[in-house]
Amino acid sequence: MSTTTPAPSISDVLASGDHPTMSFEFFPPRDDAGTAQLVETIAGLDPLRPDFVSVTYGASGSTRARTIDATRLIQTRTDALTMAHLTCASQSVAEIRGAIDAYAEAGVSHILAVRGDPAGGPAALWEKHPEGLDNATDLVKLIKASGDFCVGVAAFPDAHPEHHDFELDARILADKEQAGAEFAITQLFFDADAYFRLVERVRATGCELPIIAGIMPVTSVSQIERFATFSGADLPASLVARLHAVADDPAAVRAVGLEVATELCDRVLAGGAPGLQFFTQNRSRATAEILARLREMPPHH
Repeated sequence: MSTTTPAPSISDVLASGDHPTMSFEFFPPRDDAGTAQLVETIAGLDPLRPDFVSVTYGASGSTRARTIDATRLIQTRTDALTMAHLTCASQSVAEIRGAIDAYAEAGVSHILAVRGDPAGGPAALWEKHPEGLDNATDLVKLIKASGDFCVGVAAFPDAHPEHHDFELDARILADKEQAGAEFAITQLFFDADAYFRLVERVRATGCELPIIAGIMPVTSVSQIERFATFSGADLPASLVARLHAVADDPAAVRAVGLEVATELCDRVLAGGAPGLQFFTQNRSRATAEILARLREMPPHH
């Protein structure tokens, strides 16, 4: 009697340590044009053989149906592992369980568990749903108790914007590991040293979670300032100066942005990052160009 060997999980791939993982984050499209763009992006990036791809989820569950639809679509377009995000902001436990069940029915066995931002934004005061969960640690526990899921969580090189307490962030990440999380992916950041300091703080707690570096390709000044403000990421003065020096030339801004992202990837990999996750914004060119440049650099061939 033959048996089918299950595909390795993201946790398995990270544990093997034979190569840094490479993955792409997408968001669920809003309309037919967005769906066509997503399909085109997947076609452009799939030949790069990502270890996994992930699909975001509205902080309040507002995109749940679209996230599940996008996940199903992506699974038909790539052989890469597909991970769906899940938040607990503005949702009851029953609603969260419904999302977990829907993921299971869609064949999703990987979930990125994040608290989600309050309606007022990431720095606003957190208020749990009256019938909901307190935080992402509780969300990890619920997912792990609901089935055979491999669970990832978020990490913050520049500190979570709500409290801006680096040591608290490290302790919370350790709590998530104790709750069953198997890896972490950072928010976007632009300073490799911020990533290394995060890893050092987390390891000091005894937490051994692999921490994948989240990379945002910079293609415009306004885009990166907007994302940095929303996420709480620090924009290094040197990066701001390089971008503003060519701000009137979109092509030059893009060139500088890709150069900066490539340098950042090179540094964090050289420093031991177990993988890179690219926040693609459902576009393929910038990410593909960064990886092409990176692969020309030893030892990333």
